[in-house]
Amino acid sequence: MKPVAGRIEVLTFKQGLLSKVAHDLLLELRRFDLRTDGKRVEGTFLLTSLSVEGVMRSGVLDAHGLSESDRHDINGNVQKKVLHTDDFPEAQFVGEVARGAGRHSVTGRLVLAGKTQDLSVGVREADGRWRGEVELVPSRWGIQPFKALLGAIKLEDRVVVRFDCPVVEL
Repeated sequence: MKPVAGRIEVLTFKQGLLSKVAHDLLLELRRFDLRTDGKRVEGTFLLTSLSVEGVMRSGVLDAHGLSESDRHDINGNVQKKVLHTDDFPEAQFVGEVARGAGRHSVTGRLVLAGKTQDLSVGVREADGRWRGEVELVPSRWGIQPFKALLGAIKLEDRVVVRFDCPVVEL
């Protein structure tokens, strides 16, 4: 799988008693393959390529808000404790496109952590690119939110996935 000239970001959100010392994070998925023939969409997402980019502060990325040690720990926790990428290194999506004037609805099935769930995504198309975002509830796929310090620091059971990808034909 080759990297594409697109971007997929995953935003996580903190909660818990000690949330003031935790961080909302932005992660980037660096390797994926997303294709369409205008009616059908197929995507493969290499979860082992997910890497923390930095801390989100008031909706703005602070790329220097984490030490290298913190980045390493977070990436390890995402891979080993949250997504279990040794067992499930990829996610896959197959869906159908209902086209509109610059806005499309994509409905299909997302396979994540070995479980399949229905998923609908709104897409804006402009300049040969698809852009949008979708909120996922990881527990629908059996993925439990990360916790530390006996749950005093934890992530919400939601992530926002933002994408900006070229339209690549099947």
